[in-house]
Amino acid sequence: RQIIRLKNIIFFNYRKWNKYERTETSKAKYIIAVVEEMKHRLVKNHGLRENKIKVISNTEYLDFHKEYGGTGKLFKFKLLDYKKGFLKLEAEFSPITLNPNQSVQGGQMNSMLDDVTSLLIIYESQGNYYPSSTNLHSIHHRPLFVGKVIASAEVIKVGKKIASIKGELFNMEGKLAATLIHSAVLVKATPNLKKT
Repeated sequence: RQIIRLKNIIFFNYRKWNKYERTETSKAKYIIAVVEEMKHRLVKNHGLRENKIKVISNTEYLDFHKEYGGTGKLFKFKLLDYKKGFLKLEAEFSPITLNPNQSVQGGQMNSMLDDVTSLLIIYESQGNYYPSSTNLHSIHHRPLFVGKVIASAEVIKVGKKIASIKGELFNMEGKLAATLIHSAVLVKATPNLKKT
């Protein structure tokens, strides 16, 4: 009983934690917050300078891809969900991705699926590894057209050097449009920071 009481005093005492947070954050040269709300709370509650706090969220890899990758700009990815082994993005096909029949060209669908499955590996490795594709096997189930789609990726297996990932594209009605099985060698990340 005494251990439980002691645990409650230590771990569930808001004033104590707030005081501890104030003391420790004032000592830090820089602070990393995972959401803007945390940054604003630290500034408001503890009087910290905004430039002392950097927000780094799980969208950082996506933002990096948009800024430095050509297809990152083209597909306008927005993060919908990420959890271990799974990534879900909203994406968009623009008129330049269409074939003469005015549906999205199959290679553009493959390109989007290549991106989303690669991004999952980047998220899973926290940016330490990038996939170097060895095989992209796609199946196209129905056409897609200009506009938004949902792109998802799921890890099949990740080993020390090789990964297999499944990607799927859905139209906005939730109907499966394309499936991709992506096999890749994992390469230590050395990104080229030249903007394209």
